Amino acid sequence: MVSRRDAALAAGTALAALLAIASAPWALGLPWLNFAFKPLATLGVIAYAWPRGADVPVLRRWLLAGLGLSLCGDVALLWPQQGFLPGLVSFLLAHLAYLAGFAHVQRIGARWLPFVVYTVVAGAILWQLWPGVPAGLRGPVAVYVVALASMAAQAAVLWRAGAARGAVLALGGALFVASDALLATNKFGGPLPLASLWILITYWSAQWCIASFLAPAKKPSSSRP
Repeated sequence: MVSRRDAALAAGTALAALLAIASAPWALGLPWLNFAFKPLATLGVIAYAWPRGADVPVLRRWLLAGLGLSLCGDVALLWPQQGFLPGLVSFLLAHLAYLAGFAHVQRIGARWLPFVVYTVVAGAILWQLWPGVPAGLRGPVAVYVVALASMAAQAAVLWRAGAARGAVLALGGALFVASDALLATNKFGGPLPLASLWILITYWSAQWCIASFLAPAKKPSSSRP
């Protein structure tokens, strides 16, 4: 059952996300909305995750670290050109933090099939976009894609291993891959229609799913006299 707090945070995060998306030229065309509400949407996900996961504190710390690094990446990418490389590094570290948290629950690669699937997916994305990636960014982009695919694969490993809330975590990993594939296509392959809509919807959905892997905080038991 969804608590009132979580429902309010979900609504507030969705509203902030929609206002950030509406800043695009094809919508309201107001850049200040992006600066105000893009970080706020990610802060909403952090607030949702904060009280969760008390039963596995190591996992909680890694996932909160990943969300914090994602927030840094969001802020960097408010300046798409100058902030691209700092944003890439921030999200690379976020994926490594998520991967470390997932590895605390289940050994990396404990199920091999998800890694095979995501290796194929990552290879296909790189093969398609590689000609458009500037030479100076090819190394960082390749490292990033490996980290992203490994994070998503390990999320699927936890699902296949039967972890509680593993399905929503695997969905989060898949959505993150989809979001970044759309972002990379828009940047290196050619402009996509309504790009920010699809990129940001999948991005914040992915982060919410990853945060949802943490167990909800337990309500204090009420004692009757």
